[in-house]
Amino acid sequence: MYRILSLIALLFVLTGCAVPSMLVPTIVPPTPVPTSFVFCLADVGPANDHGWSQAHHIAAEYVKAHMGASYLEVSSVNPVDKPGVTVPQIVNDFVSKGCKLVLITADDLKDGGLEAAAQHPDVPFVILSSDFAWKDGKSYKGLANVAGAMGRMETGKMIGGCAAALTTQTGKIGYLGPLINDETRRLASAAYLGAQYCWANYAKKDPTALKFKVTWIGYWFNIPGQTLDPTKVADDFYNNGYDVVFSGIDTTEAIVEAGKMNQACKKVWSVAYDYQYGCADAPAYCLGSPFFNWVPAYEKAIKMVQDGKWAAYWDWNGPDLGNLNDVETSSVGWEPGKGLSADASKQLDAFIADMKSGKVKPFQGPLNYQDGTVFLKNGETATDLQVWYLPQLLQGMEGSSK
Repeated sequence: MYRILSLIALLFVLTGCAVPSMLVPTIVPPTPVPTSFVFCLADVGPANDHGWSQAHHIAAEYVKAHMGASYLEVSSVNPVDKPGVTVPQIVNDFVSKGCKLVLITADDLKDGGLEAAAQHPDVPFVILSSDFAWKDGKSYKGLANVAGAMGRMETGKMIGGCAAALTTQTGKIGYLGPLINDETRRLASAAYLGAQYCWANYAKKDPTALKFKVTWIGYWFNIPGQTLDPTKVADDFYNNGYDVVFSGIDTTEAIVEAGKMNQACKKVWSVAYDYQYGCADAPAYCLGSPFFNWVPAYEKAIKMVQDGKWAAYWDWNGPDLGNLNDVETSSVGWEPGKGLSADASKQLDAFIADMKSGKVKPFQGPLNYQDGTVFLKNGETATDLQVWYLPQLLQGMEGSSK
């Protein structure tokens, strides 16, 4: 075995390829506190997807340890993994087991969550990522037991876009997108805005020379026969001059393929998404991961129920740009990757500082939609509603808006 490993290392040296780092972080959860308060969550994907659902699972584990709460979790609630299983059925089981708060962790499960909430008016619900109860706090169709929350990932995507622009050697960035809706349009557009700003202002390059292409696979993760294969989409980018691929899906194909390409002596990078440790599948070639930290949203909802002060609300929670990875204060974080150079890292820190000071603002004009119509005039900043319901990609981006 030693001789085999030595031979592999020698081959990497002789061919000029870097030996990839295989370091995977070990997460040791704190000792849980005994409790009688039970909250429950329904996830659209598996709890170990290295993406959206795992970020929720980590928040549940944190809250369990720090707030004197226990939880029940049902993962992979989707028609492929659990055909015929509905959200109301899952919630009925939760309630029968003493659940005092239900967290529906995906907009795709919203309709079932609202149906279940109507059936259980005395049980508080929070639907994560949906917009049915906007910031004025009005309840949805009289359902006073339903609240909503989402993280302002637009900032995280801008940071990732900046890292991509500071790293690309070809000036071509690919974006591996899920399905097309308001959320995915605004997140892909935010990545583009971050890339454009840093390409022009830090890399000092011609803004028109940067290429940014979005390819949508059709869902948040691969469903054979129903979506495009994200592995193939990532490879198509890498094999056609796109040397940075930005993941917008819930799984890590873009990162995995970046590792494979580098093993074959093709110098490319990736940007992860959703999950703090999303770079772990190929850390040496990952620039970083903008991730959701659901702890603040979970803690708020649980405390309201525990204190007997429940009321409908809708929160769009932002990052703590002074301490992006503070689990208690920043709902959106950025975990730097080993693939980010020292120089790019310094420039990225300057970009984050510019966002913190207000020098750089997400969605500030002049901006046009993809079809050339005016989105924002010069100096105009988009309202929350304009950003949330972004109807098209932005001018300069390649890819479908609908």
